[in-house]
Amino acid sequence: MFTGIDEVDWASLRHAYGSAEDVPGWLRALASADTAERATALDGMYGAVHHQGRVYDSTLACVPFLFALAAREEVPERGCIVELLVSIGGESAEGAGRDRRAWEAVRAGAETFAALAGDPDPAVRQAAAGALVRFLDEPRRVLELLRQRLRAERDDSVLPALTEALGRLAHRYPAYADGAVDLLVEQSAPPYAPGQRLAALGQLALRAPGRLPADLVPAAVRLLHQRSAQRLPARDHSGTDTLVRRIRRLRPSDEQGAALLRTLHDALADRVDDRIALLTGQLTSPDPVDRCNAVWMSGVLFRGWRGAYDGPVRLLGAQLDTDQDRLRDAAVSVLAELYALATPAADQLHALVTARPDLWTHRWERSSPTLGGPLKALARSGDPRAVPALAQLLAGPAAPAGLGYEVAHLGRAAAPLAAALRHRLGRVPLDSPLAVRLAAPLLTAVRAVGDREAVPEVLRLLWGTPDDLGPREEVVDQVIGTLAELGAAAQAAPLLRPLLHTRHAATAAGALWSAGADASAVLPVLLRELGSADVGLRRSAVRELGRLGPAARPALPDLRRLVRSGPARDRIQAARVLWRITGDLDLVRPVFRSAWTADPRTRVAVARCLSTMGPAAEPFHDLIREELTHPRRHTSHEGAYGSRDIPDDEELLRTCREVLAGP
Repeated sequence: MFTGIDEVDWASLRHAYGSAEDVPGWLRALASADTAERATALDGMYGAVHHQGRVYDSTLACVPFLFALAAREEVPERGCIVELLVSIGGESAEGAGRDRRAWEAVRAGAETFAALAGDPDPAVRQAAAGALVRFLDEPRRVLELLRQRLRAERDDSVLPALTEALGRLAHRYPAYADGAVDLLVEQSAPPYAPGQRLAALGQLALRAPGRLPADLVPAAVRLLHQRSAQRLPARDHSGTDTLVRRIRRLRPSDEQGAALLRTLHDALADRVDDRIALLTGQLTSPDPVDRCNAVWMSGVLFRGWRGAYDGPVRLLGAQLDTDQDRLRDAAVSVLAELYALATPAADQLHALVTARPDLWTHRWERSSPTLGGPLKALARSGDPRAVPALAQLLAGPAAPAGLGYEVAHLGRAAAPLAAALRHRLGRVPLDSPLAVRLAAPLLTAVRAVGDREAVPEVLRLLWGTPDDLGPREEVVDQVIGTLAELGAAAQAAPLLRPLLHTRHAATAAGALWSAGADASAVLPVLLRELGSADVGLRRSAVRELGRLGPAARPALPDLRRLVRSGPARDRIQAARVLWRITGDLDLVRPVFRSAWTADPRTRVAVARCLSTMGPAAEPFHDLIREELTHPRRHTSHEGAYGSRDIPDDEELLRTCREVLAGP
């Protein structure tokens, strides 16, 4: 099985961390009788040879030896080896970012997958099922192989993989789709097991929705509950602490159930009401594993789609009263992403915060404490019942890092915390590089609370910090903005004027204008910064020019230039300022409309401006109405999401409604 392995010049090949001379040792260890050796070898293959899905010359050199290992029944855990081969080969030669050589190398061994489809080891059969469709370039033969395996297979862990392969075949080879769909319809009905029927329904929903039963959602919920009563024990991922094992421990405890639910949700797509009904059925399951899968899937739904989520959120709250740590932690994690949408679960969050002070903070290994999930979710929902716990943390010896950012979500409801915030702000060590990290969240909270009494502590950050301390520079703009928002810019004027000759000039000029300074004192500064080659300084100047309104007319030539080029974010900002200066709709209309369509992430900024324009915003009402009818969140991006995707989209919807409602 290792014939020719020593003839390969491994030292001249590369993997993620340099020379591949250690690869033959890993390949041999994959056949070891020792579990720890195999685990470490697989770790090396994924961590270096196939690091983050990449393909190196050493990866290609491994393929023949991996096939040889997969074909030998005496080799333990060959299912992992087949999974590795499938991952190396990828989806197709045309797949985005794929290495065609890798796909061709694995496809050259596709006959091995055909043989492994009937292997005695269920894990091998499971991994080989999808490989048949990906790499065996004979669709008629693949369909027949899958048909035979479905008739012969008795292992409930393998059947869903065969079903998924049928769906993949129907998608990839339309000429053979009818035969594959007929098999899926057959598999979706009795006497097949609940898990197999669910898998078939999911593939039908993706590939042939016209063949689905009319009662799809109730039927799926019944099958999910039936399946949970027959669930196989979860795989044991204990043992040597390797990269692969750690990744597997992070997966759902019922990976197959999670995959079935994900397939159904993907297929239902914008049928949000049906997806909510499906989640409701699983969140009310007597099985905590089913409920945990539903919790994670609810997060995917909430992030990607708009809907009436009060019911599912209440059910998430119901998961907090459990002795199942995994289920509770999953629910808390999702609720913390919802911000104001978590309000229907606020009572349960408050009960958990009250009952479990040990969950108020969380400490990651070798790091300072952070705010715990339940208290964070309660504060982000804007519930004032978070205040007493936050007060205790602020009074303690070491308040969690970033606590001020969460306090800010409470707004004026956090007023009882004002004195404690002032106290902590006054204790920020000005001669420490940590000053910025400590001061920034506290300043955010002070602004949200509107604490005018904190002005001395805020001023201290300007006059008390050594000028040569680099991190001070990072917080000065925020300090100036806080002073202006608290109405203290006039009091701080002697400290702000010297800043007109620094990189903080634009922010200082804007604050002085808000304090009553004459345009002749601040406009030349802003015009100078507007011509800067530094993008950050230029953006600050544009922002502050908006404060001046018509007094900023001398900046019009530069602003007109900015609306014609550069990133959409900058063009929108310049257009908003042009509107405030001139009130000329023709200047901003093309910028707003093109940015709205080309870059959805700009829509909140555009909508904010439209909400201030009154009747002049009417030419944009078509965009606003279309947005309000769209089921997909504007922040939704395939395969990626940000922590503020949901609140940002909810702000967009709220602002759009304000635009249509008018003044």
